[in-house]
Amino acid sequence: GHEQLLKMMEERMMDVEQKLRLVKRLLQDKVNQLKEQLSKNTKADAMVKDLYVENAQLLKALEVTEQRQKTAERKNHLLEEKIANLNRIVRNLAAPAFSS
Repeated sequence: GHEQLLKMMEERMMDVEQKLRLVKRLLQDKVNQLKEQLSKNTKADAMVKDLYVENAQLLKALEVTEQRQKTAERKNHLLEEKIANLNRIVRNLAAPAFSS
């Protein structure tokens, strides 16, 4: 009985060792998977930061462009007013010349 008990315990130990090796392998796989995910997340985080900076630069450029457009529209309006005034002056100067 003693020998049989010893053999049974030895078999259980081998079974436990085999299960432990399996668990260790599964844990290592999970560690590798998490390391890979961390690497991907780090790259994605860097890309998001880059896009955030680029977006801020584009917004600033858009703001500058809109300001230039408003300035150009104001100048255009002033030029149109000057042209209308010059046309009125020319008509007024030409009117006496035609009437005489």
